[in-house]
Amino acid sequence: MKICLDIGVAQLKKYGEELCGDSVEIVRTGQADLVVVSDGLGSGVKANILSRLTTKTAATMLRQGADIDEVIDTVARTLPIDKTINAAYSTFSILHIQNNGKLYLVEYDNPGVFIGNRNKLFTPRRVEQLIAGKKIFEYDFEVDDQDWLVLTSDGVLNAGTNGRMNVSWDWKRIGSFIEDSYAEDKSAQDWAEEIAGLCNTLYGEKPGDDVTVVVVKVRRPMHVTMLIGPPQRKEDDRLVVRKLMEAPGARVVCGGTTGEIVGRVLGRKVFIDLSSVAEGVPPVGMLPGIDLVTEGAVTLVQTLEHIKANTDLKQLKNARDGASRLAALLKKADSIHFMVGLAKNDALACNDGPAIYAYKHHVIKDMIKTLRDQGKDITEEYF
Repeated sequence: MKICLDIGVAQLKKYGEELCGDSVEIVRTGQADLVVVSDGLGSGVKANILSRLTTKTAATMLRQGADIDEVIDTVARTLPIDKTINAAYSTFSILHIQNNGKLYLVEYDNPGVFIGNRNKLFTPRRVEQLIAGKKIFEYDFEVDDQDWLVLTSDGVLNAGTNGRMNVSWDWKRIGSFIEDSYAEDKSAQDWAEEIAGLCNTLYGEKPGDDVTVVVVKVRRPMHVTMLIGPPQRKEDDRLVVRKLMEAPGARVVCGGTTGEIVGRVLGRKVFIDLSSVAEGVPPVGMLPGIDLVTEGAVTLVQTLEHIKANTDLKQLKNARDGASRLAALLKKADSIHFMVGLAKNDALACNDGPAIYAYKHHVIKDMIKTLRDQGKDITEEYF
C-alpha cells in the first residue's frame, strides 16, 4: 500500500428545504476508494431522489466490478436532459483512487475539482470527450503524500449571491481560500466543514442552494507496533525487542516491566515524563527509539474507553496522559501490529492484587476486535 486517503464530507441544504438535493456515496474496498458526488436539478425531495439515483447506480456498478467507462456510459444515458433549461437532471463527479496512487476522475456538469499539494493548487492534464452524447472531463494521473482534492457542488460557487456579503465568490477565490486554509494536521472532515461553514456565512446562514464539499487528503499509510507485556520465556527478550525495533512506523511499549526489558536490551534507561501525570492515569516513560512508553493494564483500559467512545482526535492530541496519547496514535493508524507477551504477572500471585490485571488479556482482545471493526488492519503475534 503506497497511500491512504482521509475523506471528509460537509453539506448544507437549501434554506427552507427538508432534504439536501446533493448526494455523496463513498465506497472503500481496501484496494481502491471511490467517491461519487451528484447534484440533482433544483432542490428538495426531487433533487435528492435524482442525485441519490446517480450516486447509488455508479457506486453499485463499480462495487460489482463494472468497468469505469461502462459506469459513466450507464449513468450518462440514464440521466435525461431538461429541455426547458437545457441542463441535466443530475450532474456527477466520479473519483477513483487506487492504493498505489493511480487516480481517475470524471466530471459531468459539476464545478471543476480543486487539486493541490500542501498549500498550492496545481492543474493536471484534463481531457474532454463525449460519452452518450454528453460532454465529460477526465483526469488520469498519480497522487502522493500531501496531495489533496476538493470536490464541490455548484452551491459552493453560488455562495454570496443574495447573501449578507456582496462578494464575487468565483472558482478562483474559492481556490485561494482553500490554499490559505490548508494545514497538514487538519483532518479532511474539519477542512470540509470549514469550507462549507464559510459558504454558510456568505449565504447569510440561509443557503440559497444546496452545498456539498468533499475533501480527499492523500497521505502515506501510518503503521503502529505495540509490545504489551514480557514474553513467556526470558530467553526471547532479545528476539522480541529486535522485532519491535525493526518494525516500521511508530513503536509503543505497554507495561513497566516490558519497558525495563526493552531499555535493558537496548542499553538505554527509561525516564519518567512528569508532565504526563494525570488523575487516574499512570505517567508515561521516555525511551530513545520508542515513540511511547506507557504503564500496562490501567492505561490499556482507559485507552479502550477512548476508542469505544470515539473521543475526538483533537481532544486526545491536546492531552498529555498515556491513555489519550496511545488512543490518538491508534486512531490515526491504518495498520497496527500487536506483539503480546504471555508471561504471568506477579501481581496475580497476591490475593489482594488489583483485579484489573486479571483481565488485561481480555482488554487486549477487546481492543483488537474494536479496532478491527473500525476498519484498521490488525495483525497479532504472541510470545
